Amino acid sequence: MTKSPSRTRQQADTVRTLARLARVLERSCGELTLPQYRLLAMISEGSERATALAGKLALAKPSVSAMVDALVERDLVTRARVDGDRRAVRLQLTLSGETALRGAEVAMAENLQPLLDRCDDATVVDAALAQLATALDAAFADRIAARP
Repeated sequence: MTKSPSRTRQQADTVRTLARLARVLERSCGELTLPQYRLLAMISEGSERATALAGKLALAKPSVSAMVDALVERDLVTRARVDGDRRAVRLQLTLSGETALRGAEVAMAENLQPLLDRCDDATVVDAALAQLATALDAAFADRIAARP
């Protein structure tokens, strides 16, 4: 099935809008990069092993390890051994990491709100983003399930 030119154009517009929005959020992160923010957010949600984080971030484990090293050096994350698994490391936010994460989220929300205020119905945008988040989670779960 071939997509219509108008659908293809609409998808391109959506991608470009999301890229622009990512830039708005990135400028709001303060002392964090957007990838560092995403990593801190995942750690705060309980995704604490580097392998799981690499999968969720769609990054290679060495890239995540380098990012974790930088966050540990800045005292935003700590590493701890996992009982019963000598190779596994549990990641946790420090108090400074929690503060940096919350500060970035507040700043991003403050920069996002004026854009939402310009929308005809911000609740429609919120609902669409919630659907997209669910779809992302389902796609990640499918990717994990398909691994050998």
